[in-house]
Amino acid sequence: MKSQSETVGGPLTPTIPHRLGEGMSAAEWQIRCDLAALYRICDLYGWTDTIYTHLSARIPGEPDCFLINNYGDLFSEITASGLVKVDIAGNVLSKGGAFNPAGFIIHGGVYKARLDVSCVMHTHTRPGTGISVLKRGLRPISQDVLEVYDELAYHEYGSLAATAHEEGEALGLTCQKGDSIILRNHGLLTVGATLQAALQRMYYLNRACEVEVIARSLGETPVPIESDVINSYAEGVKRRRSLPDFGVPLWRAAIRQINCRGTDWRG
Repeated sequence: MKSQSETVGGPLTPTIPHRLGEGMSAAEWQIRCDLAALYRICDLYGWTDTIYTHLSARIPGEPDCFLINNYGDLFSEITASGLVKVDIAGNVLSKGGAFNPAGFIIHGGVYKARLDVSCVMHTHTRPGTGISVLKRGLRPISQDVLEVYDELAYHEYGSLAATAHEEGEALGLTCQKGDSIILRNHGLLTVGATLQAALQRMYYLNRACEVEVIARSLGETPVPIESDVINSYAEGVKRRRSLPDFGVPLWRAAIRQINCRGTDWRG
């Protein structure tokens, strides 16, 4: 099985030799470059909330460890070497840096519950957060929503009385119900076996929320998509998700876009 950074055409994210000292595997350096690229892609798409929200990736060969952003860094500033390595118990394993405790609760909870997940994306986009406050949420009214509708789940906003451990466990249970999550009163979350899959899901989940916001502002009842069409579309998208290159075309295009910005995240 190919790693999430490889396909028939070679590495999805060009890398430079790592220079962080001995003890780091080539696989860890590659996933660092990929995750730093993902942060830059989110910055390009406007999926940022200054220093808040977070993306993470499990380290190949180290299933109990993942990488997350250094708390306080803007998405546009993140580099491969600046990512923080933590384990699912909350221990920082890299020199320097600190993670957002809320971020650890979210990502650690998912990784504990979903051993098949290698990437978690969490955003506070305006359309995503806007839809998260609505009781009904997303309706099957657009092609965009059909890309995620069959794997959509909702997670209720955590109680202030809940401990971090309890909230992490609760989110993990929700993520066992689907790979595209609307966090009630909060934002969006997607997961994937690869970074590319998580990005593809977030792209369509956020687009679906944008369309829903527009539709709700028009003062007219939207045309619903027929149930047989919804079911047929779901079968097709399930087949696409099973392919090894799921999300790869979007990823390659996004890498070209961030390369054009002229700043390097692979340092």
